[in-house]
Amino acid sequence: MRHLLQRHPFPMRTRFAHSLVLTYALPPELLAPLVPPGLDLDTYTAPDGTAHGFVAAALVDVRGLRPAGLPARFGGDFVLTGYRVFTRFPTPGGRTMRGLRILRSDTDHRLMAAGGNLFSRYNYRLARIGTRVAGDHLEFKVLSGDGRADLHVRADLASGPAPLPAGSPFADARAARRFAGPLPYTFEYEPQTRSMIVVKAVRTRWEPVPVTVEVSRLTFFDHGPLAGSTPRLANAFHVADVDYGWEAGSRRALTGAAR
Repeated sequence: MRHLLQRHPFPMRTRFAHSLVLTYALPPELLAPLVPPGLDLDTYTAPDGTAHGFVAAALVDVRGLRPAGLPARFGGDFVLTGYRVFTRFPTPGGRTMRGLRILRSDTDHRLMAAGGNLFSRYNYRLARIGTRVAGDHLEFKVLSGDGRADLHVRADLASGPAPLPAGSPFADARAARRFAGPLPYTFEYEPQTRSMIVVKAVRTRWEPVPVTVEVSRLTFFDHGPLAGSTPRLANAFHVADVDYGWEAGSRRALTGAAR
């Protein structure tokens, strides 16, 4: 049964050569339909009283991605991009867990796309992705197969810690840091069992630095349910040369109050 395989059955380990995450603010009512049963949209109320939901665009250069326990030389090197909505999961025990729900993923390698779709619901697609570091600048260029997730961004690594982008709804850097992906958990709703698959991240020395970015192309918000929206860049964070991984997924029951 395929849904059993898609529960992230293996713990994985890798190293992030670079991770650049751009978080965009949108009205909660636009993002609510993207949140499956069992999850709530994670929001932030700006100083002017306006509520915002958030979608993160993550670009990651991973090295030595492999099942936990294997040496790094047996792993693969890939570039991954993903779009995630910030959510909360109210557990039956009364705890609230903050995490991300995956909307779309792209990769530059067929093997990664096939494996990712076999063992998760991350919706991987094959794309042409280029990345380079030139001096103090990190650049990613993504050409998606369907044109719905093209992205070209250039980050000034020397600018960190940079001020918040103009128009950011966050009151300060501390508030912005709470919405800097990846979060400790990723959530996937499993319709076959009406339960939640929870994947816990494993990371060390995680100290993201706010950076200035120039985004010259971003097509994700031009298509699908968010077409016509006006996302505002809320923050941009970068980390480099850190160990990262995730544990095998666990299935959690939903609370009676879950949608």
